[in-house]
Parts: sequence; structure tokens; C-alpha cells
Amino acid sequence: MKFRPDHIIAELDRNQEVFKALLTDKTEKARVWKQSDDKWCLLEIVCHLYDEEVYDFRTRVKTQLESPGTTPPSIDPEGWVTERKYMEKEYSEMLHQFLYERKASIQWLNSLVNPQWDNFYEHPRFGPLSASYFLTNWLVHDQLHIKQITRLNYDYVQQLSDHNRRYAGKWV
Repeated sequence: MKFRPDHIIAELDRNQEVFKALLTDKTEKARVWKQSDDKWCLLEIVCHLYDEEVYDFRTRVKTQLESPGTTPPSIDPEGWVTERKYMEKEYSEMLHQFLYERKASIQWLNSLVNPQWDNFYEHPRFGPLSASYFLTNWLVHDQLHIKQITRLNYDYVQQLSDHNRRYAGKWV
């Protein structure tokens, strides 16, 4: 199938409402609950989504469209959790900031005139990484976190009750 930036941008746009529905009106306990120490809570996920929106995907697409061949700034999503003190952030504010930045990203993407999606830089380990590659992975990143948030919400319900979930159906 041919690369369809219009489809990807439309999905990124629609995902604003998905994230909003999945992440709004959570109790404080639900915002910081973790399945285990090596998993992220909703607060950490929201902070991560904000950072990825601003410092990863939008930056990488923009860099290749505006300055092809330029290596984008380095990132450290795992390290940012502690470095940027995600657990000290205010959940509602970070969710608002993420959704605001997503809106800005969509406006920017929709404003592009004849973007050269094939522009790329040569990554020393992964080879050529193009603007279209980053745009596609931006949407996949959304999908992975929607799945993660849904699973976290599913697991949170279980710890609120002693009832099993067999009647509801099987998690696949």
C-alpha cells in the first residue's frame, strides 16, 4: 500500500479525542496506579506523550522536511521519566499541554504545501530515516500507547474488585 500522509494525519487528529476520552476524569489514585514498578502509570504516560509530541515526532518530521540530511536532536524517553520528574507533574495540566501540542502538530501538518516526505537522514544504526518514516511511526506510537492505556485501565478495574472478569470476555 502506498504511503498516505493524509490518512495518517487524519488518524493523528482523531486520536486527540481517543486520548481525551481515555485519560480525562481519572481519580488521583487511578492516575498514579501501576501494575508493577517496571510499568508506567497514567501520569507518566501523559508526560511521555507530551514530550514525544514536542521533542520527538514533530521535531523529527520537521527536521527532515526543512533540513533534509540533518540529524535530529537526541532523545531519551526512558530517562526523561526521572530526569524531567514526571511523577511531580500535575496530571490535568500535562494532559492539557499534550492535547494542545497535538492540535498544534495537526495544524502544522495540515499547513504543509508539497512536503517532501522522502527527505531523510542517515542513521548510523538504522540507515535512512525519512520524514514519511517518522510520520508513520508517530501514528504507530499513538496506537501502542492507546493499547497500553486501555490495558492499564483494564488492570486497574481488577484491583478495585475481587470479582473475576470471565463474564466480560477474554482479553486477547
